[in-house]
Amino acid sequence: MTESKFGLSGFALKWIAMISMLIDHTGAVLFPQYIQMRIIGRLAFPIYCFLLVEGAVHTRDIRKYELRLLLFALASELPFDLAFYTRMDFRHQNVFFTLFLGLVVVEQYQKHREKLSSFIIFLIVMVLAEVLNTDYGAAGIIFVLLFYLLYQYKVGKQAVFAAANFLMYGTGVQAYAGFAAFPMLLYNGKRGPSMKYFFYVFYPLHLLALWLICKIMY
Repeated sequence: MTESKFGLSGFALKWIAMISMLIDHTGAVLFPQYIQMRIIGRLAFPIYCFLLVEGAVHTRDIRKYELRLLLFALASELPFDLAFYTRMDFRHQNVFFTLFLGLVVVEQYQKHREKLSSFIIFLIVMVLAEVLNTDYGAAGIIFVLLFYLLYQYKVGKQAVFAAANFLMYGTGVQAYAGFAAFPMLLYNGKRGPSMKYFFYVFYPLHLLALWLICKIMY
């Protein structure tokens, strides 16, 4: 992907996704009557999938990247459960697990793109995401792979993502995720400032904060 002076850096996209996610989770935990907050929140996950692929393409060690995601998935599970279920609950797993599984699929396609084994692993991972009931489930794995397979097509991959999102979700709230294509189209190919661990740590910390606020309010 060619770089441009204009547009949004990866750093800017992370902020858009993070703020969108914060609004979404605040709405889900504290103000469920305001569906508008959940609609705004639909921007977050596609952008995280997009940036996951950018990271996978440019990382020097994808295994370390996978390990980092898995560790934060494990560390975030209790805050996730407390925020959304007020107790430890294994029925639904946080989004870091989805991103971790998506990255495993990308790694396989990087190594064996033309082989049937990669497609089989993709199917297995989709089933695993559904069995574990990770955030966005199999759809999340599909989005990650779409962004990877169409990596070179800046406009095309966003059109395919928007179409796939509409086909999977119709006119429900999740359909608004298609609007995430617009900020992703503005990506200029630059990373911007790192602050990598800030964005990772923010996820469990904001969930813990929402749980505490909920306990105080209710």
